[in-house]
Amino acid sequence: MHRTRRMATLRRSMRLLRSFSYEQFRPRVFYSSLARDTRLLIDDLSRDLRDTPVTGQSVLDVGGGPGYFAEAFSDCFYVGLEPDVSEMSAAGLSGFGSVRGDGTALPFADNSFDVVYSSNVAEHIPNWQAMGNETLRVAKPGGLAVLSYTVWLGPFGGHETGLWQHYVGGDWARRRYAKKHGHEPKNRFGDTLFAVSAREGLEWAEATGRLLAAFPRYHPSWAWWVTRVPVLREFAVSNLVLVLRG
Repeated sequence: MHRTRRMATLRRSMRLLRSFSYEQFRPRVFYSSLARDTRLLIDDLSRDLRDTPVTGQSVLDVGGGPGYFAEAFSDCFYVGLEPDVSEMSAAGLSGFGSVRGDGTALPFADNSFDVVYSSNVAEHIPNWQAMGNETLRVAKPGGLAVLSYTVWLGPFGGHETGLWQHYVGGDWARRRYAKKHGHEPKNRFGDTLFAVSAREGLEWAEATGRLLAAFPRYHPSWAWWVTRVPVLREFAVSNLVLVLRG
């Protein structure tokens, strides 16, 4: 994990943290920055764990949205999967390989992709474990399945409803947001946003027998130890990355 740890610097953490403020009103800025970082992360993981760069590999992006990630993976055989047709066209992007489908029942044969990843999707579906199992099914033997998701008790667990409001309760945070802004949040607790803990993700990954690594996505590498501490990790990890063997 030498390359992956080397990219996880404090400067990178601060850059990503600054970009979060653009998510709602300038999504292209936020998602383009996140896509570039994801490409670097996947490449480093592939080099560290498969001894090969991701360039030229087949990559499935489960929950690819409107295609912001496609450009970052332009040197790969990239396929983005998204269940919501309106989300697929939200940014007006075109020219990338996209498939409409359900992440919990992927429309692909077993052992189809060198790398399967899902970035910030697990917390938006009620049966995320089914999606995780599907990523393993379609990943080639010796490939990688990478799931990254927002931990509920971290500061960003409530998404746009606020940094602390979800600690009072997801329903309360949702109602407070609607009252303040005059409309429902995009990420609606109990509908399009669910409470997923770090413990749940780690237990699922360990039960598969394929877990290769787990670390907080946006932390510098010297802070990765928080993932190993129960309770603390729920508040400190923020976004958990699970890397599994295909």
